[in-house]
Amino acid sequence: MHTKKIIMNALNNSVTLIGFLGTDVDYSILPSGTKLAKTVIATNSYYKDKNGEKVQKTEWHPVVAWNKTAELMSQLLKKGSQVLIQGQLNHDSYKTKDGEMKYYTQVKINEFKNFTQKDENLPF
Repeated sequence: MHTKKIIMNALNNSVTLIGFLGTDVDYSILPSGTKLAKTVIATNSYYKDKNGEKVQKTEWHPVVAWNKTAELMSQLLKKGSQVLIQGQLNHDSYKTKDGEMKYYTQVKINEFKNFTQKDENLPF
């Protein structure tokens, strides 16, 4: 019973996506030394419209990674790379200079797998 509880807690906020990077990885090192990577991942789903025509729907998912994962993403991925990511869904907010509250959602990446074929221009 204890193992079941641990597994359920681990799955409580778990996101897995397979898609393509819509931008190059925006990699930076913060003044604290923390490494940060940001990009967006596009996923596609398909359905038939009222005329029976196949329609592709693309969803864009903002993603963020920290430290070693961020560093590896910046080295191994580029716009168009096909990836599998596993992480957690995070919701947050901030106040603009005008005092307006802005809300956003992003996936915090814990792990990723690069499915893109080796490119001679990449450093690995």
